[in-house]
Amino acid sequence: MGAAPAYLKSHSQGEYVFDQGWAEAYERAGGQYYPKLQVAVPFTPVTGPRLLAVGPHAPAVRAALGTALVEVTDRAGLSSAHVTFAPENETRELTAQGYLLRTDQQFHWENAHYGTFDDFLGALSSRKRKAIRRERKEALAAGIEVVWLTGRDLTESVWDSFFAFYMETGSRKWGRPYLTREFFSLIGASMGERILLVMAKRAGRWIAGAINFIGTDALYGRNWGAIEHHPFLHFELCYYQAIDYAIRQGLKRVEAGAQGEHKLARGYLPVTTYSAHYLANPALRKAVADYLKRERAYVDAAGAELAAAAPFRKDLAETE
Repeated sequence: MGAAPAYLKSHSQGEYVFDQGWAEAYERAGGQYYPKLQVAVPFTPVTGPRLLAVGPHAPAVRAALGTALVEVTDRAGLSSAHVTFAPENETRELTAQGYLLRTDQQFHWENAHYGTFDDFLGALSSRKRKAIRRERKEALAAGIEVVWLTGRDLTESVWDSFFAFYMETGSRKWGRPYLTREFFSLIGASMGERILLVMAKRAGRWIAGAINFIGTDALYGRNWGAIEHHPFLHFELCYYQAIDYAIRQGLKRVEAGAQGEHKLARGYLPVTTYSAHYLANPALRKAVADYLKRERAYVDAAGAELAAAAPFRKDLAETE
């Protein structure tokens, strides 16, 4: 009648709901935060069902799964259970069972039935429209060519190049990239038709790339990397090319991954994400609950402020 895929984790990598601060505080106080129980899609900051249930009894099944996760956590002597990037209704149901609610923000681009990228630009304010055109021009000014690769185009040679980008940029930005070279070969073989690799080439060699996953109605942007650094190339490969692809394929939106207020000026608007957390230790639970109350207020206020600063025209009838 239902299921909840769960993982026993000894770290907090690959989750995009950051609880390292909780772990450090608990361990300074003498507790052991890891291992913990994680209900998630690994490495994937995409909202979707986490407590899987169908039929007329689905709410009751989800409630039973929520209770079972607490029982598993307590019986195994774990510090916590975390249900991340779940739909709002699932997290609200879990908070009714005593889980702590956490919110955050992502930035998504929505396709308002645009026929072309220029149609999208036409919906922006004049200043933002000019800025994006300038960025796109400058990104390719050094003789850079952009290529879309998918399916059979994803050769081992291409993956070698992309992995080099991932490692170089990941080491600088995150300190310890965790995806292996084999990972990319495996996804290329098993789901290549669902992958869009946006690659940049200059002087006959690949210099940068961004990987996206193609959903039923959305494009999901994930990792990017480069071995040459050119102004605005990151924005071109990760944001503008993704928008262009989504328009051409009739996809409803682009989800550009976790964080990034700089995405707002590129037409990506703030969207609230939800997670639910059970912490076994009463003192830790109280401290985190107090923190999350303040954090939720900040997320709400920041979301309203960012939405008000959206780059879209206030009056679509304005004249140029």
